[in-house]
Amino acid sequence: QVQLVESGGGSVQPGGSLRLSCVVSGSSFSRYDMGWYRQAPGKQREMVAAISSGGGPFNYADSVKGRFTISRDNAKNTVFLQMNSLKPEDTAVYYCRVRYTELWGQGTQVTVSS
Repeated sequence: QVQLVESGGGSVQPGGSLRLSCVVSGSSFSRYDMGWYRQAPGKQREMVAAISSGGGPFNYADSVKGRFTISRDNAKNTVFLQMNSLKPEDTAVYYCRVRYTELWGQGTQVTVSS
């Protein structure tokens, strides 16, 4: 069974940075399109960034363009989300997902507050 495990969340001040990681078990990672999603309290889950199996092209939500970068390392079965210039409105639980499936990680909390 494929498992996704996120890490790297935490609390940071506005303007700070965090790097999220998601390790995917199994031998098929290089064939998966991957995505990062987030859900803030009282809001629907939204896609933040996506990356194809081969490492591109990328898709970003308008709210994070120019600040967040998605990348992957197929040798390590890992997808990353580098988050810079964080804002309070980026506060949410962040999830990774194998796109077009119901395979999700457990989520990692990101809190941006002064």
